[in-house]
Amino acid sequence: MSIKQKIKHHLKLEANRGYAISTRHHIIFWTIYFIFNTIRWGSYYQDYWYSLKGNLLGFPIHIILCYFNIYFLMPRYIIQKKYVFYTLLLIASLFFMLLVKYYLTYFLISQNVWPEGPEETHNLTFNYGITMMLGELYVISFVTAIKITVDWLQEHRRVTDLEKTHLETELRLLRTQVSPHFFFNTLNNIYALTLEKSNKAPEIILKLSELMRYLLYETKKRKQSLSKEVICIQNYLDLERIRYGDSLNIEMTISGNMEGKRIAPMLLLTFIENCFKHGADKNLGNVTITIDFRIENSWLYFKVTNTMPGEQESSKDSPTSGGLGIANVKKRLELGYKPNEYDLKIYEHSNLYVVELAILLR
Repeated sequence: MSIKQKIKHHLKLEANRGYAISTRHHIIFWTIYFIFNTIRWGSYYQDYWYSLKGNLLGFPIHIILCYFNIYFLMPRYIIQKKYVFYTLLLIASLFFMLLVKYYLTYFLISQNVWPEGPEETHNLTFNYGITMMLGELYVISFVTAIKITVDWLQEHRRVTDLEKTHLETELRLLRTQVSPHFFFNTLNNIYALTLEKSNKAPEIILKLSELMRYLLYETKKRKQSLSKEVICIQNYLDLERIRYGDSLNIEMTISGNMEGKRIAPMLLLTFIENCFKHGADKNLGNVTITIDFRIENSWLYFKVTNTMPGEQESSKDSPTSGGLGIANVKKRLELGYKPNEYDLKIYEHSNLYVVELAILLR
């Protein structure tokens, strides 16, 4: 099943639960409304039997008019913006139901068809007609408002679920870009060492297999243990130490409690990779990289700096301009965290490339 099919299937399932109106809901609504109306008018008339008979006659009319409006008139005319036709047909249906109610009341219940009126009414008068039509319009408006509210909630939930599904899909796609990007750089390192017939190649391959095991099996979740991420970074740094030897100086400090802290997988590793891409790979002398992890409460304050080469090849290769890795991290931060849950700064200072990230840990 493709991603698009999964999204459609997911939304179809959501439409069948949550805010969907079932037959049971219709029955419960009209039953409660009927009981309330019968008690209200029975108290007003001081005749509950008469109120029951009147509501038994009137409620089928209410139900027919309401459903005729929300399931026929509105979809055909309101949605199509045919407001004049809608208004005329609604008035016509109200008038038709007025005639039905008048004659049924007159012949089945009482010849005084308007007992709550100012005087006894035996004929179809103008005041009686206007009052009855306004009463029906009130019921229609009430039911229509409920239907519109439920439809809005359904649509809001559908859009929210679609955005959530799209977000999760995009995050998965972004994460799948990280591993090939990382492996591409590491395999390039191995290739260079094999050309030199270096004895370091087997050790690098062993370290790489450990990283591959972690990346393939431990990074599928949206959030991963911070301690495991740090171990992954340490393994990566070990690979680079083997490659560069004494020309590479790495200083890494960790402070605070990492227990129970979680972070998006392979988020920080990209910044470490960037130190080598724009620092060590272009620098002919010794390279110093400092990495600092500081955990305070639920926040991680991460800072990494590396010495930069003496001359930049071109402005587009400047580390602050980013590339696939940095652009990927920025996008993942935007999608996976709220704006107030992280703060990323990337800048150059005194021939140092500096990354500072403050991020809320789950």
